[in-house]
Amino acid sequence: MILADKVIEERKKNGWTQEDLAQKLGVSRQSVSKWESDLFGVSTDYLLKDEVEKENTETICDTDCELHRVTMEEANAYMNEKKKAAPMLANATTLCILSPISLFLVSTFNNGLAIGIACTILLGMVALAVFIFIKTEIKLSPLQYLEQEPFETEYGVTGLVKEKNQSYQQHYSFSLACGVVLCILSVIPLVIAGCMEASDYICTLCLAVLLILVSVGVNILIRVSTIKSSYDTLLQEGDFTKKEKLVKKKVETFTGVYWCLVTAVYLGWSLWTKQWDVTYIVWPVAAVLYAAMYGIVKMIMKVD
Repeated sequence: MILADKVIEERKKNGWTQEDLAQKLGVSRQSVSKWESDLFGVSTDYLLKDEVEKENTETICDTDCELHRVTMEEANAYMNEKKKAAPMLANATTLCILSPISLFLVSTFNNGLAIGIACTILLGMVALAVFIFIKTEIKLSPLQYLEQEPFETEYGVTGLVKEKNQSYQQHYSFSLACGVVLCILSVIPLVIAGCMEASDYICTLCLAVLLILVSVGVNILIRVSTIKSSYDTLLQEGDFTKKEKLVKKKVETFTGVYWCLVTAVYLGWSLWTKQWDVTYIVWPVAAVLYAAMYGIVKMIMKVD
């Protein structure tokens, strides 16, 4: 095995890009690239496909050969688009959480017209939220490959993203704590109302307050998590490592099937019982179960 092979193999084993290796050695990325290809007058692909190490190099090429190289412009565009998308996604989720409040408030009056108007408001808010989700997804779709496929970055990109990630960390940690605390505190009004044996209407008001506090907390969490995920994606850390991306691809089918079944159960139960204010409980329960089942499926996929 010649020097170029050894450099490439050891770099890949450690999960380093040419830029990472260059930083560790105190040289430029171009120097590393020259060691791997130009110095020997052949391409990196040729060296990787050497018959002597055929089995090992085929494995490496499956995940690392011909990777897209993310430029500084692409990285900045991705981070900017995610920053713009953060409030849109957060507000759309807030609309979904707040949508049943009007229905809860009028359900105690047994007024058909009021319930009909409340249902219309609920569906309108959900429809608006779905519109925002789809519009945001379409806008981000040209850059989605960064979240789905392994890639390498050009010189300077990793350093820039690391700097932005570090400067954002304090705000992220504080906002994360605030969002979680709000979600925990949201149940206090309902607990107090239950202990005082308050009327149904007061309990309904407390439920509305609960949803408002949860919506604010979740809004904060989604805003900061969306921005943080853009840094993790470009650094290929956390849920966006090369290994995690491969696992995520495998569980996409599970996600689609799961939420289709949940929607079918919700609609079937609601149309059968006509108790839309009760059947809404399907969604928070499904969300909790999804988190648990998603974790189990990921573990199984990693073992395989």
